[in-house]
This record gives sequence, structure tokens and C-alpha cells, in this order.
Amino acid sequence: MTGADERGVPGRPAEAAPVPAPRVAESRRRTRIVLAEVSRAGSRADRTRSELTQQTRVGEALVQGLVRAQLALALRLSLLVLIGLGGLPWLFAIAPSVGRVTVLGVNLPWLLLGVAAFPFLIAVGWAYVRLAERNEQDFTDLVHRPEH
Repeated sequence: MTGADERGVPGRPAEAAPVPAPRVAESRRRTRIVLAEVSRAGSRADRTRSELTQQTRVGEALVQGLVRAQLALALRLSLLVLIGLGGLPWLFAIAPSVGRVTVLGVNLPWLLLGVAAFPFLIAVGWAYVRLAERNEQDFTDLVHRPEH
């Protein structure tokens, strides 16, 4: 028997007509409930993110740790620049013979302070950016680390 033949057979229920969907007032908004979000609500990473967003003591301590790490990095590299560039005038004052050396007809102090200083500063800046990004990545990994 085909579907058309079954419709007219006594004792068989007739096919159900499609039920129209109830009309919802346009002012109401739908609420989407997803069970997957409920099952992972207690994870450690979520608690840590919550601590950060709610600015609790734990979240504040985590952010202060990141700020301290970034500050320590900045101070170390500033000290490197201070010694590297600030030490050159001291070197030339202590050893005047070094200040009188010429390279390709240009005095060594002019070459070091006028030419070599720029690549040095670019290298320190590049190192700072790389190390600061590493600090931020370590912080992000700490926040998003799954519970063991």
C-alpha cells in the first residue's frame, strides 16, 4: 500500500495536519539555553577569568603580577641602555686615547654615538616588545590553563 492508499483505510489514523507555531509577541526576546555552557561553569579557568573581570583580590593580584613583570623588564632594559650609551662618555673621559681613534676618517665617539646608537636602540626596543609579549602570553596561559 502506498501513502495515498492508506489515507482512506478505515481504522488507520489520518495524517496529522501541521500545527501552526504559536505567535510570539515581538516585544519578547528569546532566551537561548545551552547545556554545554552549564556543564563547564565550574572550571578553574572560568573562575580565574571571573576573578579578573570582577576585580577581586585574586584578580587584582594576578594583574599586579603582570604589571610587576612588565616593569621589571622595562627597568632591566633601561639599565642596559643607560650602561650602553651612558657609559660611552665615561669611557672617553677615562681613556681619552680611545676618543681620539678614527675609523674611515671619522672619530670613534661620533660613530658610536651618532651611528651605532640607533641600531642598538632598535635592537633593545625589539627585545622589549618580544619579551613583553612573552610576559603577556604567560599571563594569558595562566588565566586560560585548564584544571588538571
